[in-house]
Amino acid sequence: MNGNLTFLLDIAIILIFANLGGFLSRKIKQPAVLGQIIAGLVIGPAVLGIIEESSAISHMAEIGVILLMFIAGLETDIDDLKASSKSSALIALGGVVVPFVLGFLALKLAKPSATTNEGLFLGVILTATSVSITVQALRELKKLRTKQGVGILGAAIIDDVAGIIILTVIIGMISPTESSNILLVLGKIALFFILSMAFGIIFSKFLTKHSEFICRENRLLTAALIFCFSLAFIAEELGVAAIIGAYFTGVIFSTTPHRNRVSHEIQRISYALFTPIFFINIGLGVKFNNVSGVIGISIVIILASVLGKLIGCGIGSKLSGFNNRESLQISIGMIPRAEVALIVTNLGLSMGIIGNDIFTSIILTVLVTTIITPPMLKLAFDDKEKESKRKLVKKM
Repeated sequence: MNGNLTFLLDIAIILIFANLGGFLSRKIKQPAVLGQIIAGLVIGPAVLGIIEESSAISHMAEIGVILLMFIAGLETDIDDLKASSKSSALIALGGVVVPFVLGFLALKLAKPSATTNEGLFLGVILTATSVSITVQALRELKKLRTKQGVGILGAAIIDDVAGIIILTVIIGMISPTESSNILLVLGKIALFFILSMAFGIIFSKFLTKHSEFICRENRLLTAALIFCFSLAFIAEELGVAAIIGAYFTGVIFSTTPHRNRVSHEIQRISYALFTPIFFINIGLGVKFNNVSGVIGISIVIILASVLGKLIGCGIGSKLSGFNNRESLQISIGMIPRAEVALIVTNLGLSMGIIGNDIFTSIILTVLVTTIITPPMLKLAFDDKEKESKRKLVKKM
């Protein structure tokens, strides 16, 4: 077979195992995303080695997460997002400060020889939140539109922006020649949000005015994809994650009369092909090389990453007026680390700030936090539903 086309067979195998993993996961009453990630782990280099990472699969996985966040934006009520801005800020503040401090202290505890620079950089890595895993789990649980779901999405956006700013400051302290000017970074972030709002208002009015023309054939879907990918690219270029650009595209489309149609059509192509590849690709990226030598430091960092979000976001949620159960649900939703954490980790390794021991530990942290979040979310929400049913039965 032509070597350039072997990725077609890889995609076929990935889709088979993604559907099988999702089916088995639902059978044991867990979100399908958990089964898909584990399926990727099984067929990847870590276990069977059937599929290797490739640029083609990685690019399709990137489209998958962008479409997933676009769908999340479509399902967000903009009024709810505005109303939750204060609570999201408090949740994000706790979710940045506590993991940063715990990360620094954890490294000093597990690796006394670690430098202050290593500790600070690990703290930055642990502030990141990968909301894409949580979004899919909440969608399957039908909890994405709850006030907890909206709070998580808002806090995750603020987390990413805060993480970029802290990263710029830390790199400026460690290696000034490598750092962008902090004011330039802030200016780029502000420019992105200004452009998003401006484009959103213009595009929304255009869609409403030319509704009949846009809705013919597949023009609406094409227009949505063009806008989504363009804003995702602009976000990445201006130093904000592409998934935030995709999310804001969805929020913009949610204000138009075409919200339901766009959501339906995007979901069809996303869940049939791109999103399963994204979750499988997470498992494909895991390799267990040199794990035995860093197991101690890995356990400490994993605990710091999980407890950091549980404590920090839990405190922020409580201060925002959420009850204990809701605060737990929100803090669990903020646990996963993936794209941003890996990007920052690779940067630290390339700059010589962190070593291979921390790099391997972060890979394990990404794997563990990604796998434990969906079942923990289901347990947290299921308990609440069971409690409500018990109260209802008692009243009867």
